[in-house]
Amino acid sequence: MIHPQTVVHPNAKIGSNVRIDAFTTIEEDVVIGDNTWIGSNVTLMNGTRIGNHCQVFNGAIVSAPPADLKFDGENTTAEIGDHTIIREFVSIHRGTKEKMKTVIGSNCLIMAYCHVAHDCVVGNHCIISNSTQLAGHVSLGDHAIISGMCGVNQFVRIGDHAYIGGFTTVRKDVPPFVRAGNIPASFSGINAVGLRRRGFSPETINQIMDVYRILYNSNLNVTQALEKLENDPPASEMTSTIVAFIKESKRGIIRSRSKSRSDGDSDD
Repeated sequence: MIHPQTVVHPNAKIGSNVRIDAFTTIEEDVVIGDNTWIGSNVTLMNGTRIGNHCQVFNGAIVSAPPADLKFDGENTTAEIGDHTIIREFVSIHRGTKEKMKTVIGSNCLIMAYCHVAHDCVVGNHCIISNSTQLAGHVSLGDHAIISGMCGVNQFVRIGDHAYIGGFTTVRKDVPPFVRAGNIPASFSGINAVGLRRRGFSPETINQIMDVYRILYNSNLNVTQALEKLENDPPASEMTSTIVAFIKESKRGIIRSRSKSRSDGDSDD
């Protein structure tokens, strides 16, 4: 059902059993999947791609042009997977020629007043809490959770199953399976509660703990810790996942809380 006081471009592609409430604007190059609800005063701009069974609440703006001075009007997109909820006044910018798209996966919850900037990639089953801001090119792994009022610097990567506490500023990459908090973000343990809830065995959780003891609780620097993890058998699947993430990091990973306090955790 499309409310008569909504403006929908005739070329927009609307799926079956879609409800669109009053005073919403849907531009020409928009695709909305089946069984999706679009609330009132929503703006879906060119390049919007919304999956099936989604909810977009009042005042949200999807696929706005990126706040990037290099953007030259390229035909880019903002893509949202199935069963994802976009709450009130969320803003999502479409991609630039860097990636050509901004992506939010399936089964995600993006809470009120959040911003997802151009070329971000958010995995599946992610939660981004109220008023958190993601700068351009940020990447979130599956099941990552970011609490409210956080700021994430451009190009930062946050690994699978990571948890970021409220009011945190994230300037460096956050490895998989960890908890982080503080200003700037620092390592505060592994996300054991989240891992147990998602069915990780005690043995696997212990393996993850062992890896991070070497990374954060030994007297080794990151390079030395990675060498030890790679060369000292037995190496588990979890070890390989964590080591690969850190090796691919271009910004460096967050430090332990004591180390961050002692040297100010300079950025670059």
